[in-house]
Amino acid sequence: MPESDNAIDDEPSLDASQESDRGILWRVLLINLGQCLAGIIGGTWASSTAVIGAGLDNLGDAAVYAVSLYAVGRSATIKKRAAQLSGYLLIGFACLLLVEVVRRFFGGESPLGPAMMAMAAANALLNIYCIRLLKQHRGQDINFKASAIFTNNDSIVNGAIVLSGALVMWMNSNLPDLILGTVVSGIAAKGGYEILSEAKESQQ
Repeated sequence: MPESDNAIDDEPSLDASQESDRGILWRVLLINLGQCLAGIIGGTWASSTAVIGAGLDNLGDAAVYAVSLYAVGRSATIKKRAAQLSGYLLIGFACLLLVEVVRRFFGGESPLGPAMMAMAAANALLNIYCIRLLKQHRGQDINFKASAIFTNNDSIVNGAIVLSGALVMWMNSNLPDLILGTVVSGIAAKGGYEILSEAKESQQ
């Protein structure tokens, strides 16, 4: 019988509120996975660094939500470590995006402005829905704070992509897209730093 106890002791016992939190995180996780797939495929088709970056950012978000799902109902130490992992993941994705910006700067065609704007607008609507879902959580859980930071960053990014798409059409150049790709990289890195700071403060 001891073996049976050991097999289940890793699973936390969740109350109704925590079960609700898990439901919220599952929904935003699946939405962000869909946004990631659409962003990478659509951004590649539209030759847009910014849209690809937004897709990678959504992948980072999905990783954060997956980590947050694991942390629900577990100890403060595990929650802190999960948040730290989220922060490092986002900083890592920011570095990958910056590498892609540099690569396209030295060789790449102009992106499709209308496609950038359409994809960003669709993502913005989904982000609004995710923010509404996350606001249903009323606690101080650090992983929900991390999730909120990620989703708010996405909203800023998608608004900027709409503007960048308009500038690409006006200037007939990929420069606005590359500039925005660099800005997205900075926003993602800043979000990762904020999450790491939150995690550090939570242990004090």
